[in-house]
Amino acid sequence: MNHMTQPDSHSAVRLTKQKDWWRGAVIYQIYPRSFQDSNGDGIGDLKGITDRLDYVADLGVDAIWLSPFFTSPMKDFGYDVSDYRGVDPIFGTLQDFDQLLAKAHRLDLKVMIDQVISHTSDQHDWFKQSRASKDNPKADWYVWADAKPDGSPPNNWLSIFGGSAWTWDPRRCQYYLHNFLTSQPDLNFHNADVTAALLDEVRFWLDRGVDGFRLDTVNFYVHNESLEDNPALPKDQINSTIAPAVNPYNWQDHVNDKSRPENIDFLKRLRALLDEYDHITTVGEIGDAQRQLDIMAAYTSGGDKLHMAYTFDFLGGDFNAKYFAQKISELEAILTDGWPCWAFSNHDVQRHISRWGISPEQQVAFAKLSAEVLLSLRGSVCLYQGEELALPEAEVAFEDLVDPYGIEFWPNYKGRDGCRTPMVWEHEGGQAGFTTANRTWLPIPVEHQRRAVDAQTDGSVMHHYQDFLAFRTATPQLREGDIKIIDATDQVLAFIRELDGEQMLCVFNMSDQAATIELPMLADFGVAARKTNSTIAGNQLSLPALSSYFGVNAS
Repeated sequence: MNHMTQPDSHSAVRLTKQKDWWRGAVIYQIYPRSFQDSNGDGIGDLKGITDRLDYVADLGVDAIWLSPFFTSPMKDFGYDVSDYRGVDPIFGTLQDFDQLLAKAHRLDLKVMIDQVISHTSDQHDWFKQSRASKDNPKADWYVWADAKPDGSPPNNWLSIFGGSAWTWDPRRCQYYLHNFLTSQPDLNFHNADVTAALLDEVRFWLDRGVDGFRLDTVNFYVHNESLEDNPALPKDQINSTIAPAVNPYNWQDHVNDKSRPENIDFLKRLRALLDEYDHITTVGEIGDAQRQLDIMAAYTSGGDKLHMAYTFDFLGGDFNAKYFAQKISELEAILTDGWPCWAFSNHDVQRHISRWGISPEQQVAFAKLSAEVLLSLRGSVCLYQGEELALPEAEVAFEDLVDPYGIEFWPNYKGRDGCRTPMVWEHEGGQAGFTTANRTWLPIPVEHQRRAVDAQTDGSVMHHYQDFLAFRTATPQLREGDIKIIDATDQVLAFIRELDGEQMLCVFNMSDQAATIELPMLADFGVAARKTNSTIAGNQLSLPALSSYFGVNAS
């Protein structure tokens, strides 16, 4: 897609540079391995992203979030960092990043990058030094513990990726902690030298000009120094919000290995650093099935910690009006002055088109409605590359899997490769315009290529995203207004967004059947703000399947 306007014209409709640009912003997540390959090796890179930024700007979003591109052995595809200041050669160079940043800013796009600081790769120099002995200068930079008298691990903590969270190291004859892969040792946030070093790594990117950070596993930073066992969860409280149902990680109440109250102190120090710079923001990934909302409120309140955090509630759960009303209401009740960031899809979960069980013939209508629901909630929004094309989850054969998570739990859980396949730009050609290579790092499904960017004609899902993003930008109530749930049936969700006395009624039929809802305030909101197929008779609003109504006050 060609970018038809000059960058200056975008600044008239986008957020200008201001302290709270992130409030109500729409952030487009780019998974660098899978966005665009510029050098023909079958793997996406930074130059490729730069080449495609015009497309992102044309969608009408405010910012991009880049998943990790740092130096890494790629055991967890970049979430195992071996050099926080280096660009992995797979993705290019620091100069490539600088050029990407400069072009994004010319297009009035903010740039957020992932910061993975709860753990490093075991190939990081810090860990190489730490494991060398028990008395070297970095001996206490990671979480080390002696075995129990019988040689077993220090406690019952589990890894999200399966098995014990402890691995024996013969160099030190001790166990080290890893909440994820054995090659991802956890840093010791109780060590002041560690936290100071991490803040220096953050400062490096601030000085380079980034606009914010997505903080990976932000509630995993601090562990209980006493290393007490986690208690078992009662069977009726076990859920698979954070880990797949086949993973016994879900069976514990993770009160000692994460979500520790001491984490607040580090977040305040991080925020103090960020506040030395202009227009910086953070969004935290909080994974805690038992205390999700409480932690979101604690981490985003008071203006001295995270700017916003996103919930896993809609990265799972049901596409159901009552469920949405319940979760929105619960969050609003507890969040007070905090700010949420919503997403339906990302690089870690099944794409929502497939996750919510939508039949192929209804996927286009569903994709359009789900975009409207997501972009109408109070908060900021993360869109994941390809959701604007209504891409379903890709079916990846076992022999093509590269995700260690999926390989470990196959076939009951197929991992994250299905949502990470390359972006599709052209509906014809061998590799969908992603690369000139004969083979891509993950295969490109035929059904994805049929939905490529150049196949998105008028009335398509992509054009609907563009249209609704423009509507959101022009509607202050949707960007920054308060929200009040009005009603929710099994089919229909209704709420009002209000800012400075200006109100908008938002109603969504989230089912595949026509629905009617009675709303006493319809008399005051009978003027449609957008084209609609809904009909109003008195206090009754009738909506076709998977449709919406946006009404403004007629007075």
